[in-house]
Amino acid sequence: MTVQAVEPVVKEIEVGIPPHEAFELFTERMASWWLSSHSIGAEPFADIVIEPRPGGRWFERSAKGTECDWGRVLVWEPPLRLVLAWQLDANWQYRSDVSSELEVSFTAVGEGATRVHLEHRGIEGLGGDSAELRAAFDGEGGWAGLLSAFQAMASA
Repeated sequence: MTVQAVEPVVKEIEVGIPPHEAFELFTERMASWWLSSHSIGAEPFADIVIEPRPGGRWFERSAKGTECDWGRVLVWEPPLRLVLAWQLDANWQYRSDVSSELEVSFTAVGEGATRVHLEHRGIEGLGGDSAELRAAFDGEGGWAGLLSAFQAMASA
């Protein structure tokens, strides 16, 4: 069976902090802006961890210490670029045998501001209905809402 490719989800925002601060907020303080409704664990997340190296884990951790993997770090180039393997399937469960890519770049624009460019590609690699998944990632409940929350935190 041939899987039909779908267009990547592409989002871009600007934040009023320099690239190194935007990269740090995105990678080291993800739990501060990530929507709490977007947890896959049995308990809400207390932290979201991106291990700062290629091959590092990307996961959520509950207050009780339970960890739920989300994916892996593919490229780690602070403060300019990050590529993550998103390994949550169409049912929002971690699976090591499925993957899409999330690339986020941080580009200086003007004095002390950053353009954050996000591309989520290869969504067809997650199984399920690719068009339905793409719509979920593209909407307010997906990257649009998450980047709005990131932008708000960067302005706080």
